[in-house]
Amino acid sequence: MAIPWTLGCDAVDPHRLAAFWALALGYVAEPGYEDPDGASVVDPDGRGPAIGFLRVAEAKTAKNRVHVDVRVAGEPPWDPAERERLIRAKVAELAGAGASVVREESYGGPHLGHVVMLDPEGNEFCVA
Repeated sequence: MAIPWTLGCDAVDPHRLAAFWALALGYVAEPGYEDPDGASVVDPDGRGPAIGFLRVAEAKTAKNRVHVDVRVAGEPPWDPAERERLIRAKVAELAGAGASVVREESYGGPHLGHVVMLDPEGNEFCVA
């Protein structure tokens, strides 16, 4: 049996970062979690892990050793054109919410594989 777990994240502005990741993942603020120095978001369907954000004084200084892949295209098999449309739509939405695009990657073919982005505090993640 799997053990429930939470992804813990440092943040200069935990409430802003929690709001960004709630939008990115379709999560909601964790009911009853109210802390000026922290925020938590949860899967409204109860399937995915919670993500907690705790205030720290220092900004991010190095590359992430772990990152989130936002998988908007679902599971294979994929229609390449539809997959690319879904990825690009999510990238545009997240860029509008404060993320930035680092680069696009393909897997040796003509179709988009994933887009590497930075969240509002500079944490790397991918949209695939």
